[in-house]
Amino acid sequence: MPDADDILERKNFYLEVPQTSKAFALKGSNALDWGMKNRLARIFLPDDCRTVMLAVDHGYFQGPTTGLERIDVTICPLIPYADALMITRGALRSTIPPEITKPVVLRSSGGQSILKELSNERIAVDIEDAVRVNASALAVQVYIGGVHEHESIGNLVEIVNAGNRHGIPTMAVTGVGKELARDAKYLGLATRICAELGANFVKTYYCEKGFAAVAAGCPVPLVIAGGKKLPEIDALRMAYRAVSEGAAGVDMGRNIFQCDAPKAMIQAVRAVVHENETPERAYDLYLSLKSAGEGSELCTAKTQLR
Repeated sequence: MPDADDILERKNFYLEVPQTSKAFALKGSNALDWGMKNRLARIFLPDDCRTVMLAVDHGYFQGPTTGLERIDVTICPLIPYADALMITRGALRSTIPPEITKPVVLRSSGGQSILKELSNERIAVDIEDAVRVNASALAVQVYIGGVHEHESIGNLVEIVNAGNRHGIPTMAVTGVGKELARDAKYLGLATRICAELGANFVKTYYCEKGFAAVAAGCPVPLVIAGGKKLPEIDALRMAYRAVSEGAAGVDMGRNIFQCDAPKAMIQAVRAVVHENETPERAYDLYLSLKSAGEGSELCTAKTQLR
């Protein structure tokens, strides 16, 4: 038997040190449950509360998008440089090695293709399956002003409620139809509605005028979409302006995996988001890595995934 008296004598309750409870620094997230905060802290790095998400979920309505014909070949080399991977459950299970430790933001809405009305979505993932694949967040499209606005808002509310029950945060994605302008007035409306209805963070577009007001008016973090493929320097400038004006990072896809040197590009984006590097210096980094042959290697079984 252990000596009970000796155990008591060796205990130290640090009576001179008051117990502290550190505030969770991510915007609008301090009152969340521990599991929610823990998952968000995987996506948004605690040092700066920013993220570089890699979006590869385009196939759920576009099919084999250029650059995503073989996710196992083109995307695996990029995973070590991303803070989080946005992907569908089908692509996750079939192409992504389970050894990765990066958080997964799971595409959870769908139901239409580019051949049909894009806003006509439904919930596409059961919450238990999201738990099963260890998702760190759920992503649902919301079409404010779209033909099926009401239904998409209903999808968001249902995903938020399910995520709350299981401690999984929700990212609302503001879908903008062709007839809607991506200006500050519209983006401010869409992002605020998503946050008010319970989204823990929102993916939206950057606008040249008034984005700072959009970010300030949204009480949860914003991450910007890369959108269509731009020249590399323009994509880096967009990312720089967005984080300088209040965005908490980017969720880029085509502006990374459709580059000639995707691995070099994602490292340049990281320099902008996490190191506050100027677009010009980040572009120089991109060119340097590309010329050194560090930008376009294909995935192999030995690729480092952690």
